[in-house]
Amino acid sequence: EVQLAESGGGLVQAGGSLRLSCAASEFTLDAYAIGWFRQAAGKEREGVSCITSGGSTFYTDSVKGRFTVSSDNAKNTVYLQMNSLKPEDTGVYYCGAALFCSTKDYSGYDYWGQGTQVTVSS
Repeated sequence: EVQLAESGGGLVQAGGSLRLSCAASEFTLDAYAIGWFRQAAGKEREGVSCITSGGSTFYTDSVKGRFTVSSDNAKNTVYLQMNSLKPEDTGVYYCGAALFCSTKDYSGYDYWGQGTQVTVSS
């Protein structure tokens, strides 16, 4: 069974950094794109970043220059390095696997992790 597991969330002050991990099992990263989405309380899930199986990366405008997505195929893990965090980055962060990258539409994602909470205090 395909599984994704996020980790690395926590509480951080504005301006701080966190690195999220998305560990994949029962499939390899060269078969899927991995997207990061977040959901704040009472809001829709929104796309943050995506990395294709070939290593191309995409970001939503609000995180460009602050977040970096990368993958380590040897560890079958995708990372989201988040710097200069802002209170509006607060939410539950999910990683998902899809055949094609998208940060605008999560309906194409076949598998999801359980999420990890990120809280940025002002």
